[in-house]
Amino acid sequence: MTMEPGLLLTALLAVGFVAQWLAWRVRLPAIVFLLLAGIVFGPVLQLVHPDRLLGPLLFPVVSLAVALILFEGSLSLRFAELRGIGGAVRGLVSYGAIAALLMLAAAAHLLAGLSWDIALLFGALTCVTGPTVIAPMLRTLRPNARIASTLRWEGIVIDPLGALFAVLIYEAIVSREQGHTIGVFLGTIGSGVVAGAVAALVLGQLLRRQMIPEYLQNFGTLAAVLLTFSLSNALAHESGLLAVTIMGVALGNMRNLHVDDILDFKEHLTTLLVSSLFILLAARLPWPLPSGTLMAGIGILLVSQVLIRPLSVLIATAGSSLAWRERALIAWVAPRGIVAAAVSALFALRLDALGMRGADALVPLVFILIIGTVVFQGATARPLARWLGVAEPEPRGVLVFGADEVPRAVAKALHDGGIRVVLADDDWEGIRRARMDGLTTFFGNPASSHADRHLDLTGIGRLLAMSTHRERNSLACLHYREEFGRDRVYRLRNLGPEETTDRAALADSLLAPPLFEEAMTHGRFAGLLAQGWRVKSTRLTATFDWPHFIEQYGSASILLFGIEEKGALRVVSTKRQLEPRPGWTVIALVPGARSEE
Repeated sequence: MTMEPGLLLTALLAVGFVAQWLAWRVRLPAIVFLLLAGIVFGPVLQLVHPDRLLGPLLFPVVSLAVALILFEGSLSLRFAELRGIGGAVRGLVSYGAIAALLMLAAAAHLLAGLSWDIALLFGALTCVTGPTVIAPMLRTLRPNARIASTLRWEGIVIDPLGALFAVLIYEAIVSREQGHTIGVFLGTIGSGVVAGAVAALVLGQLLRRQMIPEYLQNFGTLAAVLLTFSLSNALAHESGLLAVTIMGVALGNMRNLHVDDILDFKEHLTTLLVSSLFILLAARLPWPLPSGTLMAGIGILLVSQVLIRPLSVLIATAGSSLAWRERALIAWVAPRGIVAAAVSALFALRLDALGMRGADALVPLVFILIIGTVVFQGATARPLARWLGVAEPEPRGVLVFGADEVPRAVAKALHDGGIRVVLADDDWEGIRRARMDGLTTFFGNPASSHADRHLDLTGIGRLLAMSTHRERNSLACLHYREEFGRDRVYRLRNLGPEETTDRAALADSLLAPPLFEEAMTHGRFAGLLAQGWRVKSTRLTATFDWPHFIEQYGSASILLFGIEEKGALRVVSTKRQLEPRPGWTVIALVPGARSEE
């Protein structure tokens, strides 16, 4: 069966979307469904033939897509964050990663018969985890805060570092295959570093001085990345990947340069590229696989799971403050992700063209390890965490969306009441004030792809959407309804019941119940605070119960939350009214002296 190329490319986009949606629904990394879709439509059903579809454009298209993926990953590496990640993470991303690289290379050499050159490249590609696979697994796994923080930071930091390892080893292999001297190899590395640094410096100055209008900044950055990749390759063959990696690291660490909007755009673009690219790459897999590749891949997966990862974690976390149970779970969780799949496919194309023996086995081995680690660890990590006693109990923390005076006052009261609170918004002034109040914050849109990678939701089980943007509140509720559950997502009205249409009110109520009493809106809450009202926390006792609280602070007081003796949070909404009991801590909005006057 043959399909018109335009229809086939459109169908691939649709299949990629379905794979991403399915991953969101079942809370597994999307890469698993993308690779499986490619295998089904390629080797199994023989519907997609990438070499026939793209012809001579296949290698350039894959190269440019991988260049963008590497740039986006390296742009998120901030050196300032490395100082606060702890000794365990520093060990995992340095000598622990090197130990894993060497052991994985030895396994590939012994079990799959790869030459040492290809085996070392395999080790560099597969010694890394990544935020795109770690974040969905942590949400299902729900370990304690120390484990979650260690795994999350390992994925964020080692993703671009692993790409850098792989690029350097690849450059060494190509240089050796083409008979280049060590001087030519060093020249290639130098060209990539210089080209990336110069491109970052020029683009950074243009952005910092506002010489590119805001609406063209994403377009300009995209053009600059692809131009840097192509020019670097023209100056020194195969130096382009190193150039864009250095460019991303340099831009991400420039002072007084905000790249969050660019990073957000690149993440959306990467989602599109990954969704199409991985289906095409998986469709290129030879079927049946080269003799012995499947069994070798399974063998490497087992050795990696029960020997290599535990040994590398043991080496990396020696002397750290992590308990042995925590180290045991970290040793079990190491899913591989996007960088390994994308870069391995690109390198395999190039090495196969050079006639390297064993290059055809590189991609199948990497894909087997990716699918195996994600599926196997996703199924076993949660029961193991419970057995080890390091699983987080039912999450009681709160994610507050908004950073003006209303959500800050509510978040501060919850924080003082012993509830874990993360306040998120892209309003820098509000975030700055929240940090001065001692609150944990996230600068950015909590419903963005950037938040999926970087927002730490350990212990968080509820959303309070309280920003001044009605539509963004609705999007946040929709985003986290699947994450936390329908009955654990709330919103503070921006419009009163009399100001909205029946249809809009019904749509909003389906997303999340309104917070507090029927007439409470964001504007009214802010107005009461301006009049001198304050958010008051009080512990009730047998001699000072809720009626006594009302008597002291006035019948106009508005109950907001109740915290039970065991720490469980109760939220007042239009669908749930509370009857506070002795032993509870009540949080209420009460009149102040100025309002009473």
